[in-house]
Amino acid sequence: MKIGIYSHCTIDTIIHGDNMYEVPGGPACYCSLTARKQKFDVNLSTKYGPDFPLTDSLLENKIRIEDKLSTSDTTRFKIILNDSDRKLFIQNKCEPLEFLDENNNGIIISPVFDEITNELFKKIKKSSDFILLDPQGFLRRHNSENLIILKETKLDLDGISAIKVSPNELFALTGANDDAALLSLQKLGVENVIFTNKQNISLLVKDKIYSIQLPNLELFDTTGVGDIFCATFCCTMLREKDFLWALSFAGGAAQAALETKKIGINKIPEKGAVENNGSYFYNMVQFRQI
Repeated sequence: MKIGIYSHCTIDTIIHGDNMYEVPGGPACYCSLTARKQKFDVNLSTKYGPDFPLTDSLLENKIRIEDKLSTSDTTRFKIILNDSDRKLFIQNKCEPLEFLDENNNGIIISPVFDEITNELFKKIKKSSDFILLDPQGFLRRHNSENLIILKETKLDLDGISAIKVSPNELFALTGANDDAALLSLQKLGVENVIFTNKQNISLLVKDKIYSIQLPNLELFDTTGVGDIFCATFCCTMLREKDFLWALSFAGGAAQAALETKKIGINKIPEKGAVENNGSYFYNMVQFRQI
């Protein structure tokens, strides 16, 4: 099966306590490499500059990338971590993405900052039957210190099959972060509304909210865990057509990534670890009607 991914590759400077790491990242990397672990073919629409260090690794993993090299430098972020909280600063922005005319079974749209135009967004949504959106990059702005902040933003969610939002992202989209806010996204046509609040992960489908809780872990680098979750959810939905397995495997992938205590893309888990954790979560799912 084939999955399309639209997002920038990034170079992230991660600061954790007294330690500093410079690593390649962005949903383009995390989602693509996770999907390859799930045995999916990947068509990646991205842009990066001559300073990006991971080109060979992406190609070695048989990720299909066309017209990716930009004359501009790669999008860069500085990320200051404090347990599950973080501050994000943008340091450089690469050029916008282009449409890939591919016959994908599903697509992940996950901008990081201003790389997907409204025109491209509309075009992508019409190009596959299953579209998962992580809206973070559509909501982000920066202040005078280049600190990333979220602003209230209206998005046309027509054609979106699944969306993943945090409390702050949900508030930026709807003006609230409660059950009614989740329902408002559903009323816009989104069948699967995923709400991630640190260890608590919920999924609204029809009139029920299904929930799992990740175990208490000593958190190290959480960068990219949401991307690993999204890619695993999307791949499982495409393969199994079962939202409970998708929720369980995606939660299992997030847990497995956190358990590695590794930096950057080195935390992307193997398929076996995802399946072991996913089977556990499948038997622990709770639900309530709304």
